[in-house]
Amino acid sequence: MTLPADLVHELSLLAQYDVSDSQTGLKVHHDAAPETIAAAQRLFDKGLVSQHDGGYLTKLGHEAAEHLQLVRRIVG
Repeated sequence: MTLPADLVHELSLLAQYDVSDSQTGLKVHHDAAPETIAAAQRLFDKGLVSQHDGGYLTKLGHEAAEHLQLVRRIVG
């Protein structure tokens, strides 16, 4: 199974969040790589982050990021 590039970019951005601190967010700047900007927008559209350019994890985003960390520990 091959993961689509868009999904890989979303997962990569989601993995950068610190799930141990809900007060820590991310800001994707306008001069970031286009695929990173697009990934942030898609995460926002899916309700995983609070802003189109990152922001904070929503409740759903926090859950997804925790699951992603678990997967990384299992396969990493």
